[in-house]
Amino acid sequence: MTDFTRDDSHSDAERQAIEATAGVWLSLRDRGMTPGETEAFVRWLQADTRHASVFEGLDQAWRQLDQLSASVLPNTRPNPDSLAPRFRRRLAKTPVFSMAAAVALALVCAALWLQRPQKHFAETAVGAFQKVDLPDGSVAQLNTDSAIDADMSGPERRVRVVRGEVHFSVHKDAVHPFVVTAEGIQVIAVGTAFNVRTEPKSVEVMVTEGKVRLNQADYPKLADSRHGAESESPPLSAGEKASIDIDHISERRIADAMKVAKVSASEIRRVLAWQERRIEFDSTPFNEVAAEFNRYNRVKLVVTDPALGSQTFSGTFRADGYNAFVAILEQNFGVRVTREADQVLLAKNVSAK
Repeated sequence: MTDFTRDDSHSDAERQAIEATAGVWLSLRDRGMTPGETEAFVRWLQADTRHASVFEGLDQAWRQLDQLSASVLPNTRPNPDSLAPRFRRRLAKTPVFSMAAAVALALVCAALWLQRPQKHFAETAVGAFQKVDLPDGSVAQLNTDSAIDADMSGPERRVRVVRGEVHFSVHKDAVHPFVVTAEGIQVIAVGTAFNVRTEPKSVEVMVTEGKVRLNQADYPKLADSRHGAESESPPLSAGEKASIDIDHISERRIADAMKVAKVSASEIRRVLAWQERRIEFDSTPFNEVAAEFNRYNRVKLVVTDPALGSQTFSGTFRADGYNAFVAILEQNFGVRVTREADQVLLAKNVSAK
């Protein structure tokens, strides 16, 4: 199976994910790591030579920011060691650069740092994929155009799916439940594997190993005597998929808006084909086929013919292989193709037999 060609956008996404993970490790170190967290931290450092370098650089950056913040407290003299030695030597050789100017420049830099756009713990662009090692030893695989936030510092290991689709392989820890939140739905696990996909009006959870529990994020404590039993749904086991209509969840029962179905091993492979950069269709309506390709590509397929949109299609393609797909449609299925900027318009060819 041929993988995507590595490009700068993928490299940037990887570095951002490493920086986000390093930031979590810094917060855990400052809090004080448990033996299990320490072991996981060592594994993370050893997994990639970039991890230690990024962690050290981030640690130094925050130490310098701490020194700078102390220099601007009321009635506090600026710390002459606040700036890096090489930078300070350069300033000393420049008569017009006073210490006050240096502190002012440092404050501007600090302000710009604090005003940076908020970044998520990990995220992917359209067409990109990312495997993220979480600090607790769990693994999150992000599909195209997806994002997560993570907080592993409390009694519960918490991850929020901001958008998109993520598969979780959860490191077993009975003391610290693994809680994933997506569009107001909570997925609670201990040691298992499951896939979460968000849509504008729904959330889909498919369990590939073990069991999970689902409930509403409004009622996080399942043992709550007022809401727990009513807001909690039956456990979801391996080989089961739940589709939750988030617009029709009643005030106290997630089960009212949830449909559970058994999924075969072949169906699981089809749903998770994106992990191998593939998308698979099995008697899928053409409108859904086009929508799936559009998840992975900036050039969008637009079905302009209702008759074509209702036809079904089966096949396996690379996620970025829309050009090959369109060529097959044009050559073998009598589909008229019109290319316009970042769109490919598709309709049945009236001359086709």
